[in-house]
Amino acid sequence: MNILLLLVPISLVLLGIAIASFVWAVRRGQFDDLDTPAIDILREDPLPSPVRDPASESTEVDQHAD
Repeated sequence: MNILLLLVPISLVLLGIAIASFVWAVRRGQFDDLDTPAIDILREDPLPSPVRDPASESTEVDQHAD
């Protein structure tokens, strides 16, 4: 029974921290837009730019050096 004298205040402190964290998140706007992140996963990624071949670029530099 003596352990309850320790566990009850600890649980109340943790509950207070959780409530304070939730209030902080709401005030900072963390829960303003809940729909957009779910839709973002459905959008297609832009096409990657073509990869340039470094070997062909080095030959152009060598030709200009002469």
